[in-house]
Amino acid sequence: MLVVLALSLAVGASGSRSPRTEADRVNAIASEVRCPTCRSLSAAESDAKAAGAVKEEIRTRLRAGQSDAEIRGYLASRYGKDILLRPDATGLAGLVWSIPVALLLVALAGLFAAFRRWRGVVPPPTDEERALVEEALRSS
Repeated sequence: MLVVLALSLAVGASGSRSPRTEADRVNAIASEVRCPTCRSLSAAESDAKAAGAVKEEIRTRLRAGQSDAEIRGYLASRYGKDILLRPDATGLAGLVWSIPVALLLVALAGLFAAFRRWRGVVPPPTDEERALVEEALRSS
């Protein structure tokens, strides 16, 4: 199971993540940014004027050659870090995101070890027990 999980993560991580067209890239970045006015939707989902302005700013910065990370950094500096729907995975935020994953892996390893140990707990039947079973089968 761990091998399948590791292979799945490797294939997912190696695949092309960046969208191909400019519109796709704008939409991908806008979907990671909160709408400045409605706050409950991403800029990609919102029809508010502020969300449109954010999308236009993203488009302008993409045309200027900035990377996705640079654009997200600019938006976070302009509107505050809470505009990002996906927090940075560095420092304390990275620790908060990685601890549950680490605990899950430790729990799975513990279960695996327990199941291996429990497999050998039941002793094989003794000669007396086999004789009792054979006698019971003959008498029925």
